[in-house]
Amino acid sequence: MQPKVFDSWLAVDRKGLYCRPGGFHIDPHGPAEKAIVTHAHADHARPGLGAALATEETLAIMQTRLGDGAPKTPQALAYGEVLKIGDVSVWLAPAGHVLGSAQVVIEWEGVRAVVSGDYKRQADPTCAPFELVPCDLFVTEATFALPVFRHGDPAEEIGKLLRSVEQFPERTHAVGAYGLGKTQRVIKLLREAGYDRPIWLHGALQETCATYERFGIDLGDLRPATGEKRETLRGEIVLGPPSAITDRWSRRLADPVTAFASGWMRVRARARQRGVELPIVLSDHADWDELVQTIEETGAGEIWVTHGQEDALLHHIQMTGKRGRALRLIGFEEEEDQ
Repeated sequence: MQPKVFDSWLAVDRKGLYCRPGGFHIDPHGPAEKAIVTHAHADHARPGLGAALATEETLAIMQTRLGDGAPKTPQALAYGEVLKIGDVSVWLAPAGHVLGSAQVVIEWEGVRAVVSGDYKRQADPTCAPFELVPCDLFVTEATFALPVFRHGDPAEEIGKLLRSVEQFPERTHAVGAYGLGKTQRVIKLLREAGYDRPIWLHGALQETCATYERFGIDLGDLRPATGEKRETLRGEIVLGPPSAITDRWSRRLADPVTAFASGWMRVRARARQRGVELPIVLSDHADWDELVQTIEETGAGEIWVTHGQEDALLHHIQMTGKRGRALRLIGFEEEEDQ
């Protein structure tokens, strides 16, 4: 299939990626009448949607985070459940990114396109694992699409945090973690490593953790850190939004060890710029090896690349004989969850 054939039914307009025969956008970056939402992070799930299709979990998180800005007509679709929208067949496959995250599979006139949203292939106890879907066109993210980004073993990264807690029992460990996905993954990894003490949360993280627990993700003993006495938090692990770990909020903590859980912590300069004492290399996105592996395994002859480090990945795609294209969609910022 030639690129122009894909262009005839999947296009980029002022709202983002648009499926013409289905009449819907995928993760539009502003209000839209009809949309499919891959997951509930803020740069993919915007307020002001009319009819919106997503997993039950994504819709619940959107309601929690957006309130009155949540979709007016939400429709839940289970993984693997096929829905006909006009002449287009649509279904969702797990993306392995965060709870409820999905790849959007679109089939029309014998051709299959997969829009990945954000994804990872590392094991994650807080969400359904990534599912490979063979396709003709694969639209991939490229957040960490440079060979320097290889994320490593999550258990080893959590081990660094636990060793530091043991080494500095008089200090609070303040861990910056994005509220959707990263916070819950850090908590669950701590539990799997045998940490059974209370974990303390900044107020901004509590509602999303409660939503995870409603969907059966047991996070153990969680307690609000805001307003708690400094001595109570001495020797404890406190999770907060990355922005809170270095602002006035953290000053109430007892001589805190500042940590940050992010794929960007692979770059030491980033850690220094943020004043991070304990970088934890933990990402909810595919690293270079996973991106290359996934592109190969889909069997797609054409790859569209969006929101991230596009140039190196496009070069690799072209060197393997596939057709590559940078979509350059606007509206996908670098999030703190990476």
